[in-house]
Amino acid sequence: MPELPEVETVRRGLAPTLDGAVIRRVEARRPDLRFPFPAGFAKRLAGARVQSLDRRGKFLVAPLSTGDALIMHLGMTGRFTVNDGGSARLGKFAHDHDTDPRHDHVVFRLKTDAGADAVITYNDPRRFGYMDLVGQGELEKSSHFNGMGPEPLGEAFTAAWLSDALKGRSTPIKSALLDQRLVAGIGNIYACEALFRARVSPKRLAASVAGRRAERLHGAIVAVLAEAIDAGGSTLRDFAGADGALGYFQHNFDVYGREGEGCPVCAAPVRRLAQSGRSTFFCGRCQR
Repeated sequence: MPELPEVETVRRGLAPTLDGAVIRRVEARRPDLRFPFPAGFAKRLAGARVQSLDRRGKFLVAPLSTGDALIMHLGMTGRFTVNDGGSARLGKFAHDHDTDPRHDHVVFRLKTDAGADAVITYNDPRRFGYMDLVGQGELEKSSHFNGMGPEPLGEAFTAAWLSDALKGRSTPIKSALLDQRLVAGIGNIYACEALFRARVSPKRLAASVAGRRAERLHGAIVAVLAEAIDAGGSTLRDFAGADGALGYFQHNFDVYGREGEGCPVCAAPVRRLAQSGRSTFFCGRCQR
């Protein structure tokens, strides 16, 4: 499932087209994705101007001139592509990442801020993504964001805040990082990579990650996410940006998916264990 860097990459790819655009018409080609579309979905969007395209955790959020906000989640295989009226795609997918038009479930027909026609298509073979409309004043209280932690690249996320937030937590630190109530947007890949850089064992109790350990972990989280965004995210299976480009941060993984390979620091074999139903990759020698 796309994590913060992948969703931010998609946001940056869509924003030049969506920011300030008027939604002329929406085609919802089925009644649901992972969940049913909200009542009157297409009608409520028609004629609305997109004020901006933002991100909250792993969600895309587009405040509209109507007072609603369009919330979009990519699920596991969701992808947006953009047609500027000239070619079918702004960019070309690698062969094994071509989209099947049978899975084009939502089509947004737009008039851009520059006055040009454009089409944004949401394709999702497994339909684990979803879309919703929520009043802008109700966003933080909505089921999508209620209780969600701070953005890890925002000013509120500091080493002191992280150290304090981990107090009393009896879960392993890796599991704590996956809890969106602690910090928004971090998933399995970047939790593994950040813990390795911070030299913190994924098995260590979260409450024991304090002081200098929390400072190292905070710095590692920020650095890993920023580098992954610069690299266009990570493409393991289905992810591609709105221009069709594949991410390449997977080529920089220190431990994720590298079970049995040598640790880049000490050469000990990278280990794998299951935590919270997910595979955790780590170096048993470097991470304590």
